[in-house]
Amino acid sequence: MNIQIELVPRERGQVIRHLMQFYLYDFTKYLNIDVDQDGIFPEYPGLDAFWTEKDRKFPFLITSDGTPAGFALVEKLDPGSKDNDYYLTEFFVMQKYRRSGVGTSAAYELFRRFPGRWKVTQVRNNVIAQAFWRKIIGDYTGGRFREKFHPELGNPSQYFLT
Repeated sequence: MNIQIELVPRERGQVIRHLMQFYLYDFTKYLNIDVDQDGIFPEYPGLDAFWTEKDRKFPFLITSDGTPAGFALVEKLDPGSKDNDYYLTEFFVMQKYRRSGVGTSAAYELFRRFPGRWKVTQVRNNVIAQAFWRKIIGDYTGGRFREKFHPELGNPSQYFLT
């Protein structure tokens, strides 16, 4: 299996928008999200900024053997940020490719491309994502990461250095 991540230019942004529908569908288990009358989830807030703020926001397509398998949205924070340089805003792998190494490979490649201080957050009740990220980050860093919980929402975030 040949796993790649590629920066998606604005002209091909529809691939991220289309995959976002599956991502939002997955999140209906954890958040109160509904489709509109046409059966479409709402536009992801701020998605266009990933093509207008090219020095700060990075939309990646994850492929497996050339076929779209997911996406990652990475944000570079202001240099004065106290805890982290990069934030993994969203990360999605289609169910077909889960537990096959696609997510692990894509995450590791992102960490290599953007060396620095990272933050990865999961929704409080998405225990599967929490287990995935704790394992991935733990393996990548040799267990050298710290975890904080959002005081109101209870969402866990892992902080680590690549």
